[in-house]
Amino acid sequence: MIKVRHKELALFSLKKILKLICLLVVVSIASFWLVEQAPIDPVKIYIGAMSVTPEQKAILEEYWGVNTPAREKYLNWVGNALRGDLGDSLIYRMPVSDVIKERFTASLALMASAWLLSGVIGFFLGIVAGMKNGTWIDKAIKTYCYILLATPTFWLALVMLLIFSVYLGWFPIGLGVPIAVAAQEVTLLDRLKHLILPTITLSLLGVATIAMFTREKLIEVMSSDYVLFAKARGEKGFGLVWRHGVRNVALPAITLQFLGFSELFGGAVLVEQVFSYPGLGQAAVEAGIRSDVPLLLGIVLISTMFVFIGNMMADLIYQFVDPRIKQQETRA
Repeated sequence: MIKVRHKELALFSLKKILKLICLLVVVSIASFWLVEQAPIDPVKIYIGAMSVTPEQKAILEEYWGVNTPAREKYLNWVGNALRGDLGDSLIYRMPVSDVIKERFTASLALMASAWLLSGVIGFFLGIVAGMKNGTWIDKAIKTYCYILLATPTFWLALVMLLIFSVYLGWFPIGLGVPIAVAAQEVTLLDRLKHLILPTITLSLLGVATIAMFTREKLIEVMSSDYVLFAKARGEKGFGLVWRHGVRNVALPAITLQFLGFSELFGGAVLVEQVFSYPGLGQAAVEAGIRSDVPLLLGIVLISTMFVFIGNMMADLIYQFVDPRIKQQETRA
């Protein structure tokens, strides 16, 4: 049985790796083509209002690869990427891998905390709404979720920033660390203060989906035959919901959380822009505006892998954790 399990896991991993390779190739080609079609001249953006000679401009064009054919630039980039070299950022003048490592660490702290918080709050609200189905509590939670689903990310971030940072002054106004403080003097508490408000804002966006999904699943479970039989035996209240409801809806809810990685990353980009949070999303926007192709392509590949891993973990949960999936496949 263990050998069969290992064989299934190896086959599953191999399929996922092949899919990831194909996905990265397609995404890199599409991203590179889109960047090349953008009417942005990196030399003009770099020079700005400075006065340069034609010779200096020619040197900059050669450095930025303006006159190099797109196909040649892409193939050169792919060859270097296969050797582990994503190139140098034209904005930060440092290796792309170092920029991504620094920015991704900040974004990962934001997304991980928001992902965990939204899952806990959403699951709790969904359970409460399902238990109180049809009551004013259920209606209030549904109304709250519908409002969140219809709220633009950037608008919610602006409102949170204005209320809790500008008017109330409870949290810092943006950035990831205090202004005019040396890096070695920044404490963990300082970073947490700058992380709290962006985390709350980003987590609120993911609460509605998980709450509504959990509510529907719990209502479905609580109307099943085995729950009705449990009620006939005298079980009731929270004990009934815990034994027969929560345990049956927890796995689908967790799976949905992993499947929401793409939405989480997209929301993080907007939240980081509003709060000027130095994460990967802000670097991606800056790289796109200033035509930093190596950095932009590196961020696209990393974000693609991030979303893919989230979906793969969701598949793993269903394939190797939930035995009911295997039983259904065997019967089929």
